[in-house]
Amino acid sequence: MSKVSPKKHLGQHFLVDQNIAINIVEQLTLHHGVTDVLEIGPGMGVLTQYLLQHKEYTTTVIDIDRESIAYLKVHFPGLQDRIISADFLRIDLGELFPGKFAIIGNFPYNISSQIFFKVLQHRDQVPEVVCMLQKEVAERLAAPPGSKTYGILSVLLQAFYTIDYKFTVSEQVFHPKPKVKSAVIGLLRNEVQELPCSEKRFFEVVKLSFGTRRKTLRNCLKTYNLPPEVLTQPVFDQRAEQLSVQEFIQLTQLIEQNL
Repeated sequence: MSKVSPKKHLGQHFLVDQNIAINIVEQLTLHHGVTDVLEIGPGMGVLTQYLLQHKEYTTTVIDIDRESIAYLKVHFPGLQDRIISADFLRIDLGELFPGKFAIIGNFPYNISSQIFFKVLQHRDQVPEVVCMLQKEVAERLAAPPGSKTYGILSVLLQAFYTIDYKFTVSEQVFHPKPKVKSAVIGLLRNEVQELPCSEKRFFEVVKLSFGTRRKTLRNCLKTYNLPPEVLTQPVFDQRAEQLSVQEFIQLTQLIEQNL
């Protein structure tokens, strides 16, 4: 069993509790018949060691940190050809995986949102994500409409994934100890293959709507110069956090019809 080095990089805090590591790995369902698993930011391999116990998985790990890569190559010799020294945010996932694959990892706090935007870009290849991240971010992603934490990523991810808040993780089980709690969430791809509106416009409407949370949609969406009679519709009296994914889709359709 590999030993976790007391090292921090890229805003990452290393998990040192083996039971929690086992629990995170056990959250993977791979219901879609997927066997390829990509671990992002394996560090010293605390999750990797348990992924490798699942012989039905083909595990690949990617890390930008050279020390971690060197450590993994020494301690996980069976993984040699599947240890990738690269930046996940820059790598061509289509080239790395010809088919579908699941993602797992203890996501570095400072790039977790960027990771999810990349997941969205490759959602047809990524049917499942299990990850640990800052509790505040996890709550935001899983938040329902009407919640104060419901935001841009909540809507965009929930349009294509069912998000399940799994469990909270104490700051005591990391080295170095972070100042905040963490949480594990799971994302499972839903049945939506294509939105009934322009996806580019949908993303744009969601981002503009949350641009100034306290303002009504009538004020947030001024840039579209919609006809006055359209702006009298009740939806424009609401704030962004009040709208469900479906209501954002309907709003996008309404805007498209009146541009």
